[in-house]
Amino acid sequence: MQTELSRRLGVEHAIFGFTPFPAVAAAISRAGGLGVLGAVRYTAPDDLARDLDWMQEHVDGMPYGLDVVMPAKKVEGVTEADVEAMIPEGHRQFVKDTLAKHGVPELAEGEESGWRITGWMEQVARDQLDVAFDYPIKLLANALGSPPADVIERAHAHGVLVAALAGSARHARKHADAGIDIVVAQGYEAGGHTGEIASMVLTPEAVEAVAPLPVLAAGGIGSGEQIAAALALGAQGVWLGSLWLTTTEADLHSPALTRKLLAAGSGDTVRSRALTGKPARQLRTEWTDAWDDPQGPGPLPMPLQGLLVAEAVSRIQKYEVRNLLGTPVGQIVGRMNSERGVQAVFDDLTRGFERAVDRINRIAGRGSQS
Repeated sequence: MQTELSRRLGVEHAIFGFTPFPAVAAAISRAGGLGVLGAVRYTAPDDLARDLDWMQEHVDGMPYGLDVVMPAKKVEGVTEADVEAMIPEGHRQFVKDTLAKHGVPELAEGEESGWRITGWMEQVARDQLDVAFDYPIKLLANALGSPPADVIERAHAHGVLVAALAGSARHARKHADAGIDIVVAQGYEAGGHTGEIASMVLTPEAVEAVAPLPVLAAGGIGSGEQIAAALALGAQGVWLGSLWLTTTEADLHSPALTRKLLAAGSGDTVRSRALTGKPARQLRTEWTDAWDDPQGPGPLPMPLQGLLVAEAVSRIQKYEVRNLLGTPVGQIVGRMNSERGVQAVFDDLTRGFERAVDRINRIAGRGSQS
């Protein structure tokens, strides 16, 4: 599964694997793809350095990348405390009432509530980049569109390619105009923040909009046949995220959540603002239902919603409250039916790709190429 882009990056397969888990990212790179570590949960630069040190020792010399969350426009002088003060008391009470309704215990006194919205603030991302550019990363991806111009210039000065996610052809053109190197066309089916256009429609539109820039197809891809389809639509690779959540290298810290993912079908996700304030595809739960209920207060805009629910999400995850327990995940969850190692996933993807290519060759009258 090689393309011009995969050869440029020195990877065997044009599979770009996004994951928050260093062990998964390293395994993706070892398997012949390009592992991309999500940095949003690293609010302390030393923690990111620790995990990049670990990856450097475990990728066997293969390339890898980093994904940050950085807005293209900077808001000066706004602190987390400033943002938190904007949260209405009615919304705070709604969170308390919902947790109480489902019997969710409090955290222990003095216990941290886990991930906070600080990972989405620009200065945190810039601190992450100060660390990352000390390592031989090959790709920098930004989940909120094009990063600021000075970041793109800095990445290029280090020989690092820059990718940005796009949910429409218009977004893709804006990224190209900003000087990024790779567009990740993320369809409606994807996990996490996503737009409203399906991958089958979006991929060729993005390819046409930014040619000759390479496009990666994302959203609803979890088989080798789907990879072949993406390449047939003009993509130079695929960007896979949800598929790695049930690998043996992943560390969800929740057996109950893993069981829910393995049991879920492709219709068991929903695009909801419950997690961050922007539409994000995730497992449908009684928590998402509560926030989407028109009789409730409704989610706040980003970043208020993320701050509002941070402690609640930590409590739900810690105590594994099954009917509230969820995670961002795409519609491909319906194919994630067993725990497998990353290499086994790659073996399945490559076999499926070969089957698809052979099928098309037979249709075209060329015979089997295997």
